[in-house]
Amino acid sequence: MRIERPVYLDKMIRSRGNGFIKIITGLRRCGKSYLLKFIFRDYLLEEGVSADHIIVIDLEDKRQAAFKDPDYLLDHVDNAIKDENTYFILIDEVQEVRDFAAVLSTLNLKPNADLFVTGSNSKFLSSDIATEFRGRGEDIPMRPLSFSEFLPAYNGTENDAWLDYLTFGGLPQILLQDGEDKKAMFLRKLYQTVYLKDIYDRHKIEFPEEFEELVRVMASAIGSPLNPNKLANTFKSLKHMKGLTNKTISTYMGYLDDAFMTEKSDRYDVKGKSYIASLSKYYFQDLGLRNAILSFRQNEENHIMENIIYNELRYRDFLVDVGNVTIRTKDEEGKPIRLSLEVDFIANKGSKRYYVQSAWRMPDADKVEQETRSLREIGDSFKKIIVTADNIRLRRDESGIVTIPVIQFLKDSNSLDL
Repeated sequence: MRIERPVYLDKMIRSRGNGFIKIITGLRRCGKSYLLKFIFRDYLLEEGVSADHIIVIDLEDKRQAAFKDPDYLLDHVDNAIKDENTYFILIDEVQEVRDFAAVLSTLNLKPNADLFVTGSNSKFLSSDIATEFRGRGEDIPMRPLSFSEFLPAYNGTENDAWLDYLTFGGLPQILLQDGEDKKAMFLRKLYQTVYLKDIYDRHKIEFPEEFEELVRVMASAIGSPLNPNKLANTFKSLKHMKGLTNKTISTYMGYLDDAFMTEKSDRYDVKGKSYIASLSKYYFQDLGLRNAILSFRQNEENHIMENIIYNELRYRDFLVDVGNVTIRTKDEEGKPIRLSLEVDFIANKGSKRYYVQSAWRMPDADKVEQETRSLREIGDSFKKIIVTADNIRLRRDESGIVTIPVIQFLKDSNSLDL
């Protein structure tokens, strides 16, 4: 099965010949290797690049284990480069090469070499790139399939695709699993044997039982404000796991971010134009893994849809914060009070900004009022959007607030500007 990834291919195309080491990073099994070895290579061939000017080194292939030796790899590339035309060097799972940072730096000195590599697992995470390749590397972060990528490859109706996406997420291999039982088993096994193993291989986890319980707590709390202090109190009072201090929890949460399993979204005071250094929200890059962590027992569609909308905005390269709008009003007795309203997402990219609210259902006027109030109180001219699972047509109210069904929002790359 071939799944096109046009957004990432475009990024690679626009990075050709820029002098940097292009490093495709992301969650394990999200499709990095396929993008590099097949989609990008096929593009180069279609563009007229000669096959002998595309050097592919696949460190996942045991038959190419010799390339783990730095000298062997460098000699191979030296012998393959026979003229002054550009050679594209594509290395999959480059962290398997001993002293890979020095190897890539050496290759990058060649004036006619254009380097594209993938990296993952416990030896090659986002923080490593910043440390090892400062000023010489370009990170191309990749995510699991967006719904617009998932849908064309799905064998079934659009509605069934949506329900499967909500439950089993967007790892490409999930589309090859036949039946819900196979999909669930695949995700559970992947979590235990790949993702947890990577973290345990990289870090000395002092409290593995508590670490896995922390992951479960975070998975059950998507869409809810969290911080290490709050989680530490939860463990002390409810879980009776006193080994997890707020400092340890903060460290463990960082491990999950580095492994591309979770992402943190900070709270932003819209009217005060400043960040609120207290509670943040954490979202999972793949909802299938999140659901597998919880044994598929907590499928709250409203929170899952909120996570999917967050992932879609990040897929579109927006920086995403959680919005907070403080207003002055009066209580039932007429006394003045300050009220804090939430905007699910503030999406920023360059000079563009969008306020996006996730609303699973809006069955009546009261619910519509609840979902639109924070948007109406913002008071600026940026676009304001409500995404709903209701089966409706796109509509715009007298305040200019757009309400759009979630599948249309996800399918249409221009949906923020409709």
